[in-house]
Amino acid sequence: MVRGKIVIRRIENMRSRQVTFSKRRRGLLKKARELAILCDVQVGVIIFSSTGRLYEYANSTATTTMDMQFA
Repeated sequence: MVRGKIVIRRIENMRSRQVTFSKRRRGLLKKARELAILCDVQVGVIIFSSTGRLYEYANSTATTTMDMQFA
């Protein structure tokens, strides 16, 4: 069974938008953590919500975000 493609556009319903943001944020942070563990790399993720709230992740080998080198 194949999933149908979704159209990427702004979700108009505020409640649906918040639920989608929450689920995708958790998924993104989980993938970042998995990538850091599996590949032994430094990963940093910064997310700002529409309300201005900050969500961040940096794996334990990255002591600060300033120490990370960007390609």
